Amino acid sequence: MNPVRFVGAGPGAADLLTVRATRLLADADTVLYPGSYLDPAVLETCSPTAELVDTQSLNLDDIVARMVAAQQAGRRVVRLVSGDPSLYSAVSEQTRRLDAAGVPWDITPGVPAYAAAAARIGRELTVPLVAQSVVLTRTQARSTAMPDTESLVAFAATRSTLVLHLAITAIRALMDEITDYYGADCPVAVVYRASQPDEVTLRGTVADIADHVEAAGLTQAAVIMVGDVLAARPDPRAGESHLYDAHRDRSVTS
Repeated sequence: MNPVRFVGAGPGAADLLTVRATRLLADADTVLYPGSYLDPAVLETCSPTAELVDTQSLNLDDIVARMVAAQQAGRRVVRLVSGDPSLYSAVSEQTRRLDAAGVPWDITPGVPAYAAAAARIGRELTVPLVAQSVVLTRTQARSTAMPDTESLVAFAATRSTLVLHLAITAIRALMDEITDYYGADCPVAVVYRASQPDEVTLRGTVADIADHVEAAGLTQAAVIMVGDVLAARPDPRAGESHLYDAHRDRSVTS
């Protein structure tokens, strides 16, 4: 019995699909995809005979019903999700329903949007002695409530590199919320549809990035990155990795 394949579509560029993803798409009989977030070029990998289902107008139960019906009919089913399935993909809800229906499934990872955004601006998100942690989070607007223990100010207090998904429409309020922790001059980058043909990259600070975003009219599909590691010039605090230190004893794994 063929499992339903949850496949990370990556940030959108067709050439950022994994080799496994392209193979699964080419073999699939039914492909469900998020039309509002996906570059149509990704679907060119699919078989010309495949049934393509845009899920942007479907609710979760409708999506799962389509997957179950196709799988039980003996079709090879791929459920494409934007970026990587481990982040904000609703995979947990979908797989719970598939388990209840007795339908097997598996997951193929993809390039996450934040990784494509960091690559676009040419920055490592973890620089020795500047930031060694990355917080991946979102905000609550017209969406599921955030857990009480996951407030933005609690994350901001760590001064880790902050990556905000699904938050672009609230960027002004969010920057106001973190100013006391990161400082008004802290670098911020926003990347809209990273790697896609209509990609937009904006650079600024906590104090002025909201002005740039509003001027550009960005309302969805953007990643916000905040932190000193994004500075255009090397941070004077920056150190170098112990792993590559010329004086490290390489006879001992560390």
